[in-house]
Amino acid sequence: MAEEGRRRRAAAVKLTLVVGRLSAGGAERVVVRMANHWAERGWRVTLLTFDDGAEPPFFELHPAVRHRPLGIAVRGHSVRTVTRHLAVLRRAIRASAPQALISFLDKINVLVLWATRGLGLPVIVAERIAVAHRPFSGVWKVLRWWTYPLAARLVVQHRDSLACFSAAVRRKGRVVPNPVVPPSVGTAAPARNANVVLAMGRLTAQKGFDLLLKAFADAAAEFPEWSLVIRGEGDSRGALEALRDELGLRGRAFFPGLTREPFERMRQADLFVLSSRFEGFPNVLCEALACGLPVVAFDCPHGPGEIVRDGVDGMLVQPGDVQALAAALRSLMRDAPARRRLAARAPEVVERFGLEKVMGMWDVVIREAMGAHGR
Repeated sequence: MAEEGRRRRAAAVKLTLVVGRLSAGGAERVVVRMANHWAERGWRVTLLTFDDGAEPPFFELHPAVRHRPLGIAVRGHSVRTVTRHLAVLRRAIRASAPQALISFLDKINVLVLWATRGLGLPVIVAERIAVAHRPFSGVWKVLRWWTYPLAARLVVQHRDSLACFSAAVRRKGRVVPNPVVPPSVGTAAPARNANVVLAMGRLTAQKGFDLLLKAFADAAAEFPEWSLVIRGEGDSRGALEALRDELGLRGRAFFPGLTREPFERMRQADLFVLSSRFEGFPNVLCEALACGLPVVAFDCPHGPGEIVRDGVDGMLVQPGDVQALAAALRSLMRDAPARRRLAARAPEVVERFGLEKVMGMWDVVIREAMGAHGR
């Protein structure tokens, strides 16, 4: 055991991660999952966030992870203020004394690359969504063009995203999906036959919950015993609730807010739907499959087509096609044996995108980045 401990310490890396904040989003969940994994392995992990720390992290951090809120902003300030914030970020990065740094999300990536100029630090920038659907404009476009070549590695979740970058940046690009963690062993057995269609995500236009409401309304009259539950919060709540009422779904479609127990909520449902207009690599879809839920998903860019095996563990439908989504819902709502057949294969997602497998891919990227900087 002593020898194993020495090997682990010798292989340990001093790693700093940078993200905007630790809210309830999918990207934040992945960052916490990654940080906790490396901390459990004995790595020294520092997590820098741009928020002021007034709101505690939504997801639980490993006790060994050093969380440092910086109280700085990404946008909306003068050049003088941004320069001051960059200085704060640079000092925090230097104080964490990392061997490598990973930054998450586009604008934060730009600022981190700017702040680390001249430090001789290998910086890995990670894009967490379909890049083509979050185009930069104006000064941010120029800044990304200028800073991204400074990165040691670029990590995307789908190969198509690499096409959005220059040849020089693409050569540094690596494709790494999100890791999937199975439900804990102690989690209760699925409580099916509740006739619940479940969706989860931020209440924003990207997630397409307006399309889902329309599709469910199309099927609702034929299946009066079924209900729709959409979990999450966001700026579109008011508009979505108004649309629900307009469609006559009051008492049939519900918005109960965020949950800290997604697996428990999934196990109380019969069918999961991902209605996004675009994605990166949707964690929630993987988690639904890991829970043994049959799924229906728009085959949007990017992720669902790589995650869902159409006809094996779920159904893929044409992106944005409300009628096709309604038809898929009707098909599975009326056919319990089909739901059970898809559900039986759904947990295999953990074998394809399991934590150890995906984090092994991250380890390769980190070692490559460190090697490129002679460390």
